Amino acid sequence: MDELEQILISSDIGLETSVKIIERLEARVAKDKYVKVEELNDHLKSEIDLLLEENKTEDLEDFYTGKSKPHIILVVGVNGVGKTTSIGKLAYQFTQRGKKVLIAAGDTFRAAAEDQLKIWSDRVKCDFFTKGMGADPSAVAFEATQNALTNGQDILIIDTAGRLHTKINLMNELSKIYRSIQKALPGAPHEVLLVLDATTGQNAIEQCRHFSQATQLSGLILTKLDGTAKGGVVLGISDQFKIPIRYIGVGESIEKLQVFNKRAFIDMLFNKAGEL
Repeated sequence: MDELEQILISSDIGLETSVKIIERLEARVAKDKYVKVEELNDHLKSEIDLLLEENKTEDLEDFYTGKSKPHIILVVGVNGVGKTTSIGKLAYQFTQRGKKVLIAAGDTFRAAAEDQLKIWSDRVKCDFFTKGMGADPSAVAFEATQNALTNGQDILIIDTAGRLHTKINLMNELSKIYRSIQKALPGAPHEVLLVLDATTGQNAIEQCRHFSQATQLSGLILTKLDGTAKGGVVLGISDQFKIPIRYIGVGESIEKLQVFNKRAFIDMLFNKAGEL
């Protein structure tokens, strides 16, 4: 059990969540017993599966509910996590399902941010909204929501500037963007997705803590899982903040943003840990 705990911690799951999983595993073994190591592995996988299920992470074919039109998705995260790429891939998935999608360029500070999103919108053949570089991000969010309402969009995805979670003024600005969307459409945004880089390990937990204070996070997108990232930090985040995982990025191509699947993700964790 000590060895298993060390493996879990080394997989970026974190001490607190690793201890919780081991304690639950010990209780299960005391009741169900096991003969072979493979059986213990199965018990461990089952406990991780249950943990994700308790934290509202389910195997979903599509988290878009269709209960609201337009369905507003606000995408947040620090610089360099793959936020713009994730937005483009999300838009692609929705347009492939026949949805009318609008992407709004809410990152009005970073050079080329607007151009990158415009390239993605052209690539996936969806609509694009911008007020130009230097515009007030809250005004962009407000007017983009109005535009989506007027033009009958099914889905509006709003980009935001990548911001360091330690910069209080930038986090406050994010709260203002959130309120602007609510003002334009009560009840919106319907999803606030935090994009996390799987390679950042435990630092992602701090990012999640600060972003959850600024907005009401509804889900996570975990990027860069195709490399050396262990990805176990998602379990720690899911356990501590009760935020479901929506998508994982497993490559650069447009199809490589996958709807989260618990069993496949758990199998990947075990493989990256050297098959416990």
